[in-house]
Amino acid sequence: MRIITTIGSTAVLAAALSLTTSCGKEDSADKTKTENKAEASAQAADLIKLEFEIPDPEFQGTPKPIKLPPGLKLHNAKNDKPLMIPKDSTNISKGKPVTSSDDMPVIGELEQITDDSKSSAEGEFVELGPGTQWVQIDLGKKSEVAAVVIWHYHAQARVYHDIIVQVSDDPDFLSGATTIFNNDHDNSSGKGVGKDEAYIDTNKGWVIDGKGAKGRYVRLYSNGSTADEMNHYIEVSVFGKNVE
Repeated sequence: MRIITTIGSTAVLAAALSLTTSCGKEDSADKTKTENKAEASAQAADLIKLEFEIPDPEFQGTPKPIKLPPGLKLHNAKNDKPLMIPKDSTNISKGKPVTSSDDMPVIGELEQITDDSKSSAEGEFVELGPGTQWVQIDLGKKSEVAAVVIWHYHAQARVYHDIIVQVSDDPDFLSGATTIFNNDHDNSSGKGVGKDEAYIDTNKGWVIDGKGAKGRYVRLYSNGSTADEMNHYIEVSVFGKNVE
């Protein structure tokens, strides 16, 4: 090996690059090890990774600029990790009855929201009127909610406003409601100020941690989108188990 006693700028740069690359590999390896340990620990605690069928991408047209209200942060999906849920969790909302603040949807039927079809094609989504609207799923029995996955509309890039998800035993949600998600940053829908981030709807759906909230009913609010003032739902899947 030849020994270099005088290190020029090129050699210093090469050494720095080598060190950076090495550190990057080590950091990546450490991150992978940490994630593997976390998943193994979760499995040991009777948890499994939440998995569900994802529809094909159906994005159409030229993307339009998305303008968010001041103070509302857009979620960065790059850092998302799989949600771990109890291994005995299933889709307990499939085929369950749906009611809404809008009894007569502009497009579609409310039963489509729990029919397990996630396509955003024409005729596959439900359109509710403008302003703050909600849809509510009756799970039939008091249940422990592990996760809620929402598909609003994914054929066009848009952000829906004031997404609020609650679980309760009260069908009128006047008492005992547990909020598991709220990104209404200015309380314009009157359910309290939320600190969750806004997100762009995609075919992958939006996954919300149910946090083990218990109740028979799941209610989901929205207040129009960056595309227009109407509210849309393709599918809502509630994963969990009945506790009664």
